[in-house]
Amino acid sequence: MTPSTPRLGVLLASFTFLACSGDATSDYESAAMETNDQKASYGIGLNMGGQLAAAKDRLDRMALLRGIEDGLQGRDPQISDGEMQQILMQFGNEVESSANAERAAQGEANRVAGEAYLAQNGAKTGVTTTESGLQYEVLRVGDGERPTRESTVRLHYRGTLVDGTEFDTSYGGEPAVFMVSGVIPGFTEALLLMQVGSHYRIVIPSLIAYGPQGTGRIGPNSTLIFEIELLEIVDAE
Repeated sequence: MTPSTPRLGVLLASFTFLACSGDATSDYESAAMETNDQKASYGIGLNMGGQLAAAKDRLDRMALLRGIEDGLQGRDPQISDGEMQQILMQFGNEVESSANAERAAQGEANRVAGEAYLAQNGAKTGVTTTESGLQYEVLRVGDGERPTRESTVRLHYRGTLVDGTEFDTSYGGEPAVFMVSGVIPGFTEALLLMQVGSHYRIVIPSLIAYGPQGTGRIGPNSTLIFEIELLEIVDAE
């Protein structure tokens, strides 16, 4: 996935909504959600809010709510169509530009932190660095078969960022099952090194992880750390 910043002008013109920053949140928090209509209304607002999250610090709550109410009641707009389109386009461009700049700064910070972590970790006893830059440490040696790129495997794993933030884990639930070739390149490379029963700790540089685009909770240029326990090759050949 490649996260993208929505065009705010289009979203606003499409009548999306965000409960913006401010102190008057208690009224919203006490809203009833008992009937299906109330739950549906909440769901609509939740989806709309998520689409406008990038602009939350710039949207004026009272003006936004007035626009929503005027639209619901079919009232004449308080601003002409020509002026509205011009303002929305400028607003959307400014928010998008700001979001891109913030993402670029985050990516650079992640790159620097990742390189520092890789240098420190790579110098530790027991850590091997491959040609691709993948680093791995064998915590337990298994005695089973090694999977191939075409294999489907069952495993437990935990993924964290270099600051210790956990972004995904299978622990606490059922083991994960997926094709060896169906994950990011660094994870695939590590699985091909492992025998069933092995427990590895690996560090994946951004270039063989999610790269400059990132994904979900993983920011751009993030170096990733995984613990992997390879439990089984589901379709061993």
